[in-house]
Amino acid sequence: MKIKPFAGVRPPKNLVSEVASRPYDVLNSAEAKAEAGEKSLLHIIKPEIDFDPIADEHEQKTYDKAVENFKKWQENGWLVQDDKEMYYIYAQTMDGRTQYGLVAAANVDDYMTGKIKKHELTRKDKEDDRMIHVRIQNANLEPVFFAYPDVEEMNQIVKNIVENQEPEYNFVAEDGFGHTFWKIEDDATNKRITEIFANVPAFYVADGHHRTAAAARVGAEKRDQNPNHTGNEEYNYFLAVIFPESQLKVIDYNRVIKDLNGLTSEQFIEKLKESFDVVEMGADIYKPTKLHNFSMYLDGKWYSLTAKPGTYNDNDPIGVLDVTVLSNLVFDKILNLGDLRTSKRIDFVGGIRGLGELKKRVDSGEMVAAFALYPVTMRQIIDIADTGNIMPPKTTWFEPKLRSGLVIHKLS
Repeated sequence: MKIKPFAGVRPPKNLVSEVASRPYDVLNSAEAKAEAGEKSLLHIIKPEIDFDPIADEHEQKTYDKAVENFKKWQENGWLVQDDKEMYYIYAQTMDGRTQYGLVAAANVDDYMTGKIKKHELTRKDKEDDRMIHVRIQNANLEPVFFAYPDVEEMNQIVKNIVENQEPEYNFVAEDGFGHTFWKIEDDATNKRITEIFANVPAFYVADGHHRTAAAARVGAEKRDQNPNHTGNEEYNYFLAVIFPESQLKVIDYNRVIKDLNGLTSEQFIEKLKESFDVVEMGADIYKPTKLHNFSMYLDGKWYSLTAKPGTYNDNDPIGVLDVTVLSNLVFDKILNLGDLRTSKRIDFVGGIRGLGELKKRVDSGEMVAAFALYPVTMRQIIDIADTGNIMPPKTTWFEPKLRSGLVIHKLS
């Protein structure tokens, strides 16, 4: 894989916790407006919040405000560019577990030729929106989140820096997640890192499929516009944080449904018994214990559903996934929900909210039943990407999310 160090644009140490923000796509505009302090990057990545009432995020005046704010943050010294190219290390801590990623500039051609591997479909409208932001700012304001097969030498380099060097940033954000950040200023170390990654066979998009596609498209666009293109220009690269696969944990992504397709609860459970061993677990929250075991919340009770042998295909990278099993045996066969990407009868709940959120949404009367799934593994994601397959919608949830604003990559 082709990566390079870069001269990052970053907040000064004393301002980092004020500037850095949650990513653009985990907050709606009202939440972002409520959360954004004076110096928050949210004013740049969600500039609609600077209007009263909140503006349409796709209006020209909103994009103009984004450019104005990025310029202002740099003029005010809230964002400052490093004076030399380097790699960085970014560590995230959640629930006592820490993962260490390399902050690097990834290569556009590696995406275009499929060496940066995807496991999700992207929507063109979302790609186009992110592409406009990259184009107007001439910068990647938010990183994408990649995984790569572990390399022991790289793990050792990171360990040595973390243990022997004072971090540039070290703070706990309002959500309780810790963020620690180191500069790698030694030229020989930076050179060796580039060499190590030249032998890494692939990157895997963990989170940020739309941002990756948008960044690559802008790079390709700039290449086409430059008659003197060499391939070494900064626009051939985009901002990524790359984690060894062994350190990443995928959490569950669950489902809530609005109706039982005209069935009573009793009829629904009888139909489930055709494909599942169904055990009533009582009022206490029940969490799935293994692959092909699901929990269901219905009428104030939790149930264990274990798919019967023969109802799934463990030899197929898509067929082995519990989202596939649940979709085939319940959402298609019994509930006839149709395309889950567009159906208004289903909603998706990230596991970070806990199974109590599922109970709450059913008990409120908004939904009639909830299903919790055993999380997919990094190995399953890699198998799917390597075989050129695409995950069903809403399969993976990575947490913690990358903090935006710790470092920005300019395209020139």
